[in-house]
Amino acid sequence: MLDVLIYAVIGIAAGTLSGLFGIGGGIIIIPALMFLKGFSQLQAQGTSLVAMLPPVGILAFMEYYKKGNTNIVAGIVICITMLIAAKFGGQLANILPMNIMKKAFGIFIILVGIKTFLGK
Repeated sequence: MLDVLIYAVIGIAAGTLSGLFGIGGGIIIIPALMFLKGFSQLQAQGTSLVAMLPPVGILAFMEYYKKGNTNIVAGIVICITMLIAAKFGGQLANILPMNIMKKAFGIFIILVGIKTFLGK
């Protein structure tokens, strides 16, 4: 049950930030699964594709799935919560001043880069 809650939080973050900044899979879902759940990079990438399957591409997902690099439950929970949260991120993006948006996005990307570079 805790796993589902963590996946839902990842989906909410990815949906909100996708609506807010136009980002999601590579910047949010993959690092979150690696750092919060200990997924390998390949498993995180494959699971991210499960979440983004409808809009991204079934063929890439199938390749990851064949090699065992997906977690279907995590991907589905992230997909559903991301769908819901993206609406709120989009609404927020349309009310925040542009200078705040630019600074927040830059800080977020720097923090993800540092965490990725330093590892777990």
